[in-house]
Amino acid sequence: MTDSSAKPSTPGGRTVLITGTSSGIGLATAISAAKAGWTTIATMRDLRKDTALRQAADTAAVVLDVRALDVTDPVSIAACVGGVTTDHGQLDALINNAGAAHVGTLETADMADIRACLEVNFFGVVQLSQVALPLLRISRGRLITVTSVGGVVGQPFNEAYCAAKFAVEGFMESLAPVAASVGVAVCVIEPGAVRSEFINNLGADPAALIAGSGPYAGALGGYLNRVGSQFSTHAQSAADVGNVIAGALIADPLPFRIQTSEGARKFVGVKLADLDGSAVQRLTTSWLAESD
Repeated sequence: MTDSSAKPSTPGGRTVLITGTSSGIGLATAISAAKAGWTTIATMRDLRKDTALRQAADTAAVVLDVRALDVTDPVSIAACVGGVTTDHGQLDALINNAGAAHVGTLETADMADIRACLEVNFFGVVQLSQVALPLLRISRGRLITVTSVGGVVGQPFNEAYCAAKFAVEGFMESLAPVAASVGVAVCVIEPGAVRSEFINNLGADPAALIAGSGPYAGALGGYLNRVGSQFSTHAQSAADVGNVIAGALIADPLPFRIQTSEGARKFVGVKLADLDGSAVQRLTTSWLAESD
């Protein structure tokens, strides 16, 4: 069951706030955290999209505190975090999960769309983390951010999305030792392909994307074919990813970087061992071959 005004009782009073829980990874993480005994504040920008979350909570027989939160709006952030403090008294973990996909390339992309992608995926994470950090410092808690393998390996036609995820990874990697000095553990979670609503939420069909890509149509077609294959044959379930993220709430020690599958570990490993960048370029260039 769910209740926007509920104050669930949990062992040790552990409280976690999770963003982007209307579907996919965020929804699965909220359910996993609640089942593990955490007081779970499940947030989303539009509460009219809470049906799937509430149904999942009912099925799992867990209580969630469902609240509105737009990570791009400082007023919404202040209201949500303030409400959590008032109602629960503490915050032991923040999971930054809310994100927005963007497929396109520099020459044909709209700058407004690029800025919007960075606003949600990077600045939204930073704004919310800044407001939550004093509470996490008091609780000696955890700041966990869902990035992507795209935060390590730059991927064709994902320039804006990968730029945002690279920025988040650099920001959190730089913050981690500073936060640790005041008792806050920082971690990034790197999923690969995940069966969720994320891709569907792009709001554009492949044919329209290709038609608007001008001289890049052939390469984009090759890329979309590759993505379709990956998501149909190698994608991890959102529930599996949610379990990994929930596990990071109690992992001891907590690694800075966690991949959610063996495929993600191998993929990220290519970049981390690629001192001159040639291995990544060979890999990603192969994705653009036009199909017969």
